[in-house]
Amino acid sequence: MRIYIILVLLMSSLSGVCQSQKEDLIRILVAPVSDSYEYEVGERADFEISIFKYGKLVKNAKVQYTIAEEQMLPTINSTITLKTGHGTIEGIKMDQPGFLRLTVNYKENGKTFSNTATAGIDVDNIKTFTQMPADFDSFWKKAIRQARKIELNPQYTRLPEQDTDKNLAYHIRFNHGKKSYIYGILMMPKKEGIYPAVLTVPGAGVRSYKGTNKSDDVISLQIGIHGIPVNLYGSDVYDNLDKGALYKYYWNRMDDRDAYYYKRVYTACIRAIDFIHTIDKFDGDNLAVMGGSQGGALTIMTAALDDRVDAIAAFYPALADLDGFNNGRAGGWPRIFERGFDFTEEKRAVARYYDIVNFARNLKTPGYYAYGYNDNIVPASSVTAMLQEIKAKKTIEIAYDAAHWMYPEVQQQGKKWLFKKIKVSGY
Repeated sequence: MRIYIILVLLMSSLSGVCQSQKEDLIRILVAPVSDSYEYEVGERADFEISIFKYGKLVKNAKVQYTIAEEQMLPTINSTITLKTGHGTIEGIKMDQPGFLRLTVNYKENGKTFSNTATAGIDVDNIKTFTQMPADFDSFWKKAIRQARKIELNPQYTRLPEQDTDKNLAYHIRFNHGKKSYIYGILMMPKKEGIYPAVLTVPGAGVRSYKGTNKSDDVISLQIGIHGIPVNLYGSDVYDNLDKGALYKYYWNRMDDRDAYYYKRVYTACIRAIDFIHTIDKFDGDNLAVMGGSQGGALTIMTAALDDRVDAIAAFYPALADLDGFNNGRAGGWPRIFERGFDFTEEKRAVARYYDIVNFARNLKTPGYYAYGYNDNIVPASSVTAMLQEIKAKKTIEIAYDAAHWMYPEVQQQGKKWLFKKIKVSGY
């Protein structure tokens, strides 16, 4: 009987290991022919494609496809029949550095299956278009001085349901502006002693938070940026605000550099660093910032404005080289000037004070950066151009086929790099 039970347990375990990967019925594999995913200006960028069903190539598969420079209108819109299920799609030659994207669609039984592949064109020479205002530095120094005129007056509320074996959870708030607050989730190590700290800044949207790095020996602060509590779990308030008062907040009052929505957000991140320095268990020295997308942008900005930050990890950072669309190339999320949409010279001038390119130019903090060529939200050209401006030490991981997401292995690699920098125990 004992042997039988062991065999059952062993077979159950093996069945979990040996299960096939979960995928769509139709799998489209597509990539640049070049092993490096890159081509030179004036060189035709070709792509290879395979259509699979049940692990076998689909013979005589008819595929519709478009080819376009990143975030631009298609240059080619055509079809191809893959006799063996595998083939090559001829691309085009680009006359400037950037990215070329192939989008493919295959239909079966009324359902469309899609995938994309993006080739880099002379990526080392992708340059920024964003100009730095003459008073950029003084503008932000003044903004931070003004924000610090209001006392933080931090308040803590215990969240025992979010506690872990290592950390206690708190819902915190501190003053930021007249009758306005910043809220967040603070994870505090239970054991006595002093610890390094990490600030996690948010991606775009309106939502609740439950804390980060909950199993690590580190003080971890995760903030929201909208001045509303972040512990209203299960509430529809976030969705209502996202579709109502905070709908496309990132465009709010962009014609005025002092009233633009992100001014309060950017200074809030600096005040979050100030808040961390009020925590008794903080070692007062080792401090990092991390985030993705909008959070990646806020990460770079925070370190550029505050030299107390020792290291950063930014994944597919947004808000970079916003002026790209005004120069015939994709600009960073939120793609304000996409193909002339909502363009005014006033907004263009204001955007330069908030463009992450200008913060990157001032950055002195070592950083870990990761992004993918297939990102359809944060254009790869905007990230690539911005990274060229960073003179500080940088580790760059390109997950070539990643879109607006990142492989868990790469995320963990970035976290390990970051936590080692700030001397988190176990890293």
